[in-house]
Amino acid sequence: MVKLNKIYTRTGDNGTTGLVAGPRRSKSDLRVDAYGSVDEANAFVGLARQHTGDRPDLDQMLMRIQNDLFDLGADLATPETGEKQDYEPLRIAAAQVARLEAEIDRLNADLEPLRSFVLPAGSAASAALHVARTVARRAERQMVALAETEGEIVSREAIAYINRLSDFLFVAARWANDMGRADVLWVPGKNR
Repeated sequence: MVKLNKIYTRTGDNGTTGLVAGPRRSKSDLRVDAYGSVDEANAFVGLARQHTGDRPDLDQMLMRIQNDLFDLGADLATPETGEKQDYEPLRIAAAQVARLEAEIDRLNADLEPLRSFVLPAGSAASAALHVARTVARRAERQMVALAETEGEIVSREAIAYINRLSDFLFVAARWANDMGRADVLWVPGKNR
């Protein structure tokens, strides 16, 4: 159970932050940057949910994703050290990735195939989902860079989850645009 009694601690005033385990790290550390981007994506998913009340199925999917994104943040904030720990760290599970894939397939079944790239526009829900998608892609790049850093471990499931999430957010943005009928398509060279 998480319990937060005091919001400010002043321990970060020197530019460092505490992970779940291990030494403090700079707030510019790649791991901190990655879970910060995950948090930012979560905030944009929350913003999108302000416009999905008339789509309860999508809203429920997004609410589950918001919870998963906290799981992903906890996963990233608890680096694998190879040492025995007193507790079982929270990690992204393959079942979470599989659920996203099933939800992508469910939403995508309602959409016509694309004839062009989609501009990040349309309904308010769609626009917010596109922003969340781009932030998720940034988080993915940061997580991959972190995994490529010597001494850092990021699980395969965590990287698969964030990759699949951006796919989900793309399909959900199209679905929120009247099942793709209100998508704004890119017209190459239109304004030359």
